[in-house]
Amino acid sequence: MHRLAEQAHPAFPVTIYYAFKQSESDGANGTASTGWETFLYAVICAGFAISGTWPMRSELATRNIGRDANALASSIVLVCRQQALNAPTTTRREFITTLKAELPQALANLQKGNIAPVDFAQAAIGPGMAIFCRYKKVVEADGSTMSVRSALQNINQELDTFLAKQEEVMDPDTRFCLTWFEQYGKDDGPYGEADVLSRAKNTSVQSMADDEIIKSRAGKVRLVRRDELKDDWDPEKDKRLTVWECTQHLIRRLNISGEEAAAQLIAQLGGSHSEEARALAYRLYSICEKKKWAQDALDYNSLVIAWPEIMKMALTPQKKGEQGRLF
Repeated sequence: MHRLAEQAHPAFPVTIYYAFKQSESDGANGTASTGWETFLYAVICAGFAISGTWPMRSELATRNIGRDANALASSIVLVCRQQALNAPTTTRREFITTLKAELPQALANLQKGNIAPVDFAQAAIGPGMAIFCRYKKVVEADGSTMSVRSALQNINQELDTFLAKQEEVMDPDTRFCLTWFEQYGKDDGPYGEADVLSRAKNTSVQSMADDEIIKSRAGKVRLVRRDELKDDWDPEKDKRLTVWECTQHLIRRLNISGEEAAAQLIAQLGGSHSEEARALAYRLYSICEKKKWAQDALDYNSLVIAWPEIMKMALTPQKKGEQGRLF
């Protein structure tokens, strides 16, 4: 890496092809990857500043581990340049402030580019480390230099915050379902806890049960499973339409009938609900990955991967209709 950095031309970026899939929990400090930490440390010490990390779909879906949501789906291309000789020193507080100010927009751009949820955390390293590499060093509160591991943990924390904030604009029922899913998954939970949570989310257990989002009986509450959803569900007739329902029905139709069926539903949902459903899929994938719910994680990841084609199919009838009206 040192030799590469020495010979790199300042007018052109250096791209490094890298693959590593391992994450570790470090208690309250968040998640970091040993492989990423070691490799990025070597790259930075060599004199490079990292400006981007771009996933490349390098693994076949039919490989033996292709159905494991935590298996490597992509390799990563690191985009690097020589670090500026006059790079300043900064404090931890200033670094975190800059990260909070700049990273959310970069993450939003990655989502617009339809980065798969399984690759999202790796892709987020790029803009996060670009901020970290902007400085010669980041000084911790005790005077020590911030490590690459600590920087990665802060980036992952901001990623979690970004995904959590997206749910704030969603409807109350969806926010209830998200919290309940994170705590109980598809299993039963106590009615008392569901009642307290529903009041906090400005909804009620009874109204969600009436709308068949949850099942409530014998003092227990659970989310309605996808195999229990109605085949003839029509969002245009649903007086209490939620993003949670839209997302689950989209996945069900995609799994059973394919992209065309999902596209038909997207056409009925309209722009705002469909985009919120995709944002919810990112959030739910993040929860499933942490909980090691592989099959559910695979479903949410698959929805995002198929999204461009689904949207293309959903828009086709509209374009034909517009052309017909022109003539």
